[in-house]
Amino acid sequence: MWYKILFLSMPVLFIYYDILYEMGLDWWRDENYSHGFLIPIVSLYLVAKRWDSLKRDPISPSWWGPVVVAWGLFVLIIGVAGAELFTMRISFIFVIMGLILCLFGKEVLKSLSFPIFFLVFMIPLPYIVYNSLTLPLKIIASKLAVYFLSPLGIPVFREGSIIYFPEMTLEVVEACSGIRSLMALIALGTLFSYFFQSSLLRRILLVSSTIPIAILANALRITITGVLAFYLGLKVAHGFFHYLSGWLVFLIAFVCLMLINICLNRIKG
Repeated sequence: MWYKILFLSMPVLFIYYDILYEMGLDWWRDENYSHGFLIPIVSLYLVAKRWDSLKRDPISPSWWGPVVVAWGLFVLIIGVAGAELFTMRISFIFVIMGLILCLFGKEVLKSLSFPIFFLVFMIPLPYIVYNSLTLPLKIIASKLAVYFLSPLGIPVFREGSIIYFPEMTLEVVEACSGIRSLMALIALGTLFSYFFQSSLLRRILLVSSTIPIAILANALRITITGVLAFYLGLKVAHGFFHYLSGWLVFLIAFVCLMLINICLNRIKG
């Protein structure tokens, strides 16, 4: 069996080497996708947790395997032809599914369905999706930040994603749109739902809750930055405390996600 795995894996790795390497560079260069390094590790951990169960699954190679591999390679060709990175990268997951069907069959693929699905979170979003999300996220975060700042006695008004103070302006740039924490929280919520929720409805509710949590957390971070900017100046607001507030707010978002998970578990039915 191992020689079959090696025989089929080598050409796949050869085909996808450049694609996976460039994706790794994206994780390294773009903070929005730095969580990508953790996703394959988590998936491998999930496989290891199911190892005893996997050994009991019947091995029955399926003829659907070559079909799925062919589909994955077709998606790859479409991606290369259109120079679309997301399509090229998502094809790798289809090929993995096809190889598992070829070597082990449907039962093993069913057991590995979630670890394989989780790999989707390692793939950076298509630029068109990313750009369409950042602007509304910036506007929403700016509106909420102004709403939070006003009761604190800080005179502010907003125009687009720019927050105006009496003697300075604070612009919510793309890096502060909150999309990074949103993607990380959705991945985390999906993982939580897999481990701690058995009902499909509760899983959907838990994952869905990550969206308002991420938006509110980012608005809180901008609010903290605004308070620092008003009382201590922009230099302090954009310095060490800005990065510290990012980690602190994400920790708060993580705790909120845990609390929602606990509340869902306490609901009967």
